[in-house]
Amino acid sequence: MSGTGSAGGAGTTGADPDGSVGSAVPAGSPDGTSRGAVRRGAAVMASGTAVSRLLGFLRAMALAAAIGATGQAADAFSVANKLPNVLFMLLAGGVLNAVLVPQVVRAYKRQAGQEYVDRLLSFGFALLAVLTVALTLAAPPLVRLYADFASETQEELAITFAYWCIPQLFFYGAYALLGQVLNARQSFGPYMWAPVVNNVVSIAGFGVFIAVFGRDVTAAATWDPGRIAVLAGTATLGVVAQALVLVPFLRRAGVSYRWRWGLRGSGLGRAGTVATWTFVGLAIGLLGNLLVSRVASAAPGASDDAYVAGNAAYDYAFTLFMLPHSLVTVSLLTALFTRLSTQAHDDDTAAVRGTLSSGLRVVGLFTVLAAAGLVVLAEPVTRLVLFSQPQGSVDAVAGVVAAMAVGLPAFGAWSMCQRVYYAYEDAKGMVPIQVAMVVVVAGGTLLGRALLPSTAWVAGAGLSMSVSYVVGAVAALVLLRRRLRDVDARAVVRTHARALLAGLVAAGVGVLGLLALERWGPAGVAGAVVQCVVVGGAMGLVYLGALRLMRVRELDLLLGPVLRRLRKGRGSDRPV
Repeated sequence: MSGTGSAGGAGTTGADPDGSVGSAVPAGSPDGTSRGAVRRGAAVMASGTAVSRLLGFLRAMALAAAIGATGQAADAFSVANKLPNVLFMLLAGGVLNAVLVPQVVRAYKRQAGQEYVDRLLSFGFALLAVLTVALTLAAPPLVRLYADFASETQEELAITFAYWCIPQLFFYGAYALLGQVLNARQSFGPYMWAPVVNNVVSIAGFGVFIAVFGRDVTAAATWDPGRIAVLAGTATLGVVAQALVLVPFLRRAGVSYRWRWGLRGSGLGRAGTVATWTFVGLAIGLLGNLLVSRVASAAPGASDDAYVAGNAAYDYAFTLFMLPHSLVTVSLLTALFTRLSTQAHDDDTAAVRGTLSSGLRVVGLFTVLAAAGLVVLAEPVTRLVLFSQPQGSVDAVAGVVAAMAVGLPAFGAWSMCQRVYYAYEDAKGMVPIQVAMVVVVAGGTLLGRALLPSTAWVAGAGLSMSVSYVVGAVAALVLLRRRLRDVDARAVVRTHARALLAGLVAAGVGVLGLLALERWGPAGVAGAVVQCVVVGGAMGLVYLGALRLMRVRELDLLLGPVLRRLRKGRGSDRPV
């Protein structure tokens, strides 16, 4: 799946794991799951996410080698493939999560729970089918709405790509529906491992494209039906495989789905209310994404520079931005969301508050380090992904990576707050926050377009998104404080302040180390590897050391599973 951001914050899963956060929740939790179960589920999800992200990098490398990271073909394919991606991200993080998980958790506590789940799935599949057909037929106006290409040839190529790519929407939705049912049955692994299949199919298909048609096929005029079918067909086939691979795991998890139609008496009325307000949030977020996409598509045509960040550069940058978020935050949210839903249903405010506080603090420790690392190492990290691309393309993408990376801690906090709203089935409560976030994104993107050179328009949009996550996280915590009576703000702020101080120290060390390696170390891809390993390692050690000196106790929660594994490996119960 190519990276697409939720510019308006309407929801993202996530999508982009350490179960020790579960220690903040009593062992006898209402959902009947133990801390160990949550830890094991989180570990399985984390490993699946890690493998998927690694293969995702290989997929990005193969795609860049085939059509480049900047240029007409790359931006045209990016816009076409973004249409189903954006809607999927918003649906999975918004409508499907907000409606499905709380309803399914309750359903399996009732005798007729499976019938309820069958009706919900049937309604979801039917809705997805109708949306997919309608949006596929609307490919030309959608592309023109989402992009502002200077070339008619490029626009026609994007429309043709869109006819191939938009059907992915049905299978992205099916993947999310089936995966969330598996999660509700405490079967977390398949949902997080399924994208591995997608990436394997895509890598193989892009490899075939390179073998048959060559590399760096960038000019829109050179594309014929064969090239289009292989490239876009490969992308869609990968998503189909990602959804279908979940089917065998349903029966293993005790789910025997039957098509059942009819909403009356099924209890879906409340779910429909939640969905309505979540769609409002979806539309708000879509406005932000639409504006960013149009500005990004217009940037290359407004400059004489051969390497200008456009939609494709935005997608590559977002892939890098999402890596740390996916490895930690997404896995954590997926493991804890079922617990949050149960706690909210049981009106256990103290438990919800504890889960939110511990999640915010532990995720914050990781995302601050990740943000510092990505900002300092934006160029060498981008070089590794775009190893086949010229330095101009690498620089264009790296600038967007740095702009997005500064918002990682706030993005993690906002994502955690979203899940609390979804647990209470309060999609309406997030709408004012989402409006404020879209205003920030839109205003910042337009301001950047007016004041910055076109080569920096996409970086300006990325920075605007970072600011919007700060606005969203702060506003959500203020509003949640009214519902929960407290959000443990003092502890959350204290932990983040210490983490930011440690991150600044680590960043300073990283900049000095990077300058030294750029002067005396190897160049090219080998140099990028050395820079990432040496500088990244040094930054991590400095960061952990600073946290230890400041006695940040949440560090033990973050590192607990690693230390437990080390103790087991040594065959000793003594502390490591």
